[in-house]
Amino acid sequence: MSADGWVGTWRPHRPRGPIAALYTSPGPKYRLPSSVGYQLHDPSRHRAPAYSLGSRRAQPRDACSPGPAYLVPARTTARGRDASPAFSLHGRPRDPPPFRTPGPGRYRPELAGKWAFPRAPAHSLAARTAGRAAQQTPGPAAYELPPMLGPRVVGRSSAPTFSILGRRPAGSFCADLSKTPGPCGYRVVDADVYKRRAPRYSMQPRNPPPAAGSRQPGPGAYSPEKRGRPRGITFGVRHSDYLAPLVLEVPD
Repeated sequence: MSADGWVGTWRPHRPRGPIAALYTSPGPKYRLPSSVGYQLHDPSRHRAPAYSLGSRRAQPRDACSPGPAYLVPARTTARGRDASPAFSLHGRPRDPPPFRTPGPGRYRPELAGKWAFPRAPAHSLAARTAGRAAQQTPGPAAYELPPMLGPRVVGRSSAPTFSILGRRPAGSFCADLSKTPGPCGYRVVDADVYKRRAPRYSMQPRNPPPAAGSRQPGPGAYSPEKRGRPRGITFGVRHSDYLAPLVLEVPD
């Protein structure tokens, strides 16, 4: 077969794997699980238990048990040694040294003084504390007695007192009321703030006309036929043999 009868670079070849379109049934698309073995067994089938043989454990280099070198002594039971009670002889312990207590002649109660006998109070003059000379304490004339006149008398009842305050800067009879804002001094709030705002329109300025010296293409400068290639008839590739036909009417 010559290559002139084919259109394009595609050529028929053997499929690399099974194609579902080659089979009328699902075929290899659906694969049922195996009913043999233990792994990935069919869950709808009964599966018998499986057992495996483990490998032999490696022998340790050093023995973990005492082995025959360990010998249990004779007459040894789970509760101890089975034998009659035995006694041993120890050396005689040394006598403790005698406690040396003081005799009657070693006590001197007269030296106890004020800790053992009553005594009259005694006073002593201590030395002046360091830094006392530099401390300046107030003298007798520095103290002032509270006043006996006025509302703040200590230990006595005082008559009520009154004071005259100064004039207030605002609200008095001498205040200049002309400095207050008049009816026209208050700004009227826009109605769009507390009511529904009406639509607004704006007028744009007119576009300037083109200048006389501007370079603009005329009607003859446009060539719509040059924008794309004219449409023609081409031979397409052959449809695949596995393409299912479109069936619109199904016979009863």
